[in-house]
Amino acid sequence: MIKNIFSAIKAYSGSLRLISQLKLWKYFAIPMLISVVTAIIIGSVAYGLSDNIGVFLAKIWIWDWGKEAFTTFTSVIGAIFVLVIGLILYKHIILALSSPFMSPVSEKIEAHINGNLKHQHRKTSFQEQLWRGIRINIRNLSKELLITIPILLLKFIPIVNIFSTVLLFLVQSYYAGFGNMDYTLERHFNYRESVDFVGENKGFSIGNGIVFMLCLLIPVIGIVIVLPLSVTAASVNTVALLNKENER
Repeated sequence: MIKNIFSAIKAYSGSLRLISQLKLWKYFAIPMLISVVTAIIIGSVAYGLSDNIGVFLAKIWIWDWGKEAFTTFTSVIGAIFVLVIGLILYKHIILALSSPFMSPVSEKIEAHINGNLKHQHRKTSFQEQLWRGIRINIRNLSKELLITIPILLLKFIPIVNIFSTVLLFLVQSYYAGFGNMDYTLERHFNYRESVDFVGENKGFSIGNGIVFMLCLLIPVIGIVIVLPLSVTAASVNTVALLNKENER
């Protein structure tokens, strides 16, 4: 799996060049707008909620001694909680709503790699692509939340919370990569087959998602470039995986 993670990360190195070569920037205009608007909305809500959650959690401490220190601690935990949930929501919203716009991108990349495709792709409409994106991401959102909430509770345990941070990042990365890979998979597989395919190639999904999540740490620019780079890299990797599978 480690090798696959690094292979997925390496695919990012040629993303900008490939986007320019295939003249794909125009396809990213609406998804980039969706990304910016979604980030602003979620960021505003998160900023307003973080202090409220911290104050609410502080009520657990019923003693006067240490009250101020505990309130500070819960404020930090509240901010982390809101940030993580906000990132999860942001990620799945943009991945779902961008589906109809990203499918043509992955198709052009696949045609560039494979030439005249002999594979009979599944034909889907704009509405079908959007619905599949929503369905996939609702499924992933529910599963990610079920995994994330227990991990967040580990933040209250000293030392263990260090490892929980790494685990949390990898979980977020996996589901980000999942969404990016599905833009290509939707032409080849139905819903269930795609879920199984990504499950068998977790390393590539995690690797793609790691860079996706790191991009979001870059102020402003990160939310603009995250989709073009991650979708292009994921498409290159996924096409290679499909070609390898077809050769068997």
